[in-house]
Amino acid sequence: MGVTPYLRLDLDVLERNLDAMAAHARTLGLALRPHAKTHKCPQIADMQLARGAVGLTVATIGEAEVFAAAGAGDRFIAYPLWVDADDADRLHRLAEGGVRLRVGCDSAEAGAQLRGLPVELVVEIDSGHHRSGVAPAAAGTLASGLADLGMAVAGVFTFPGHSYSPDEASAAAADEAGALALAAAAMTESGISARVMSGGSTPSAARVQAGSMTELRPGVYVFGDAQQLELGTIDWSQLALTVGSRVVSHARGRVIADAGSKALGADRAPWTSGYGRVLDEPEARIVALSEHHATIEWPGALPALGSTIRIVPNHVCSAVNLAEEYVLPDGGRWPVAARGRNH
Repeated sequence: MGVTPYLRLDLDVLERNLDAMAAHARTLGLALRPHAKTHKCPQIADMQLARGAVGLTVATIGEAEVFAAAGAGDRFIAYPLWVDADDADRLHRLAEGGVRLRVGCDSAEAGAQLRGLPVELVVEIDSGHHRSGVAPAAAGTLASGLADLGMAVAGVFTFPGHSYSPDEASAAAADEAGALALAAAAMTESGISARVMSGGSTPSAARVQAGSMTELRPGVYVFGDAQQLELGTIDWSQLALTVGSRVVSHARGRVIADAGSKALGADRAPWTSGYGRVLDEPEARIVALSEHHATIEWPGALPALGSTIRIVPNHVCSAVNLAEEYVLPDGGRWPVAARGRNH
């Protein structure tokens, strides 16, 4: 495939993953709004929308702008924003271009910064991840206060990020369902209908129960990664994205490959077995990572110097954001168009 390291995208696996999640959402009667921060690619967004996704979730205004340019017209910025004058101008331009915008909010102060802008707010609640978000019982008070500012409030959302721990996906899904129900009830008591109850993560998606939410927002499911593999969320056959890397050394009886943290990302949760996995050698372990090299303990005969191996990143979202393009099996290329759009 040429110069290493590079992102190799297996389209057959990608399509199976997209089909499976779309079918899962339909079975549950949920709207699917996948998180595009994972792939950052208009071609993949089009594939998701063609399979029935109601729109896209994005992380930043910049990502919303990239997908607006590609024609995807319904986006949810699923994080609280603190909007300055430049941000406000950008949101206005998106709306003028026909984009329908929802924005996360977890404080009256942040909501005031959004007053007068062409956006619909969704109150963020904390369902156990303990990042941003208000307590579920406080959602009604916040929603009422935002409505008093003249803001349209669509409902509530959460991210069950504690599903990214071993054996926690079922508990996280239960926490999520309980938090969304409590928050929706609090909004109703405050006189505001929670017509949107949005949640979901890739690890917890399979545990979501019909009726516990209205909208599902997984992201990593499109590609899979080593974290999902080791959590048991997926199996090896569901890994659609790998990093092609060349073996450059056999020093000290190990494999040294030319994909380091600047290609794979540096993420390593405490429970993972290394800095990624190797697609064609499940027993190999990446024991060290420098900026441009991976040190891999390899069972049995080492792959030849100069040969290419396929490394599975721990966190695929980080690896994607480090690359400019995907290389397809037929040699075609798709851009990582929203790469670096972190604001």
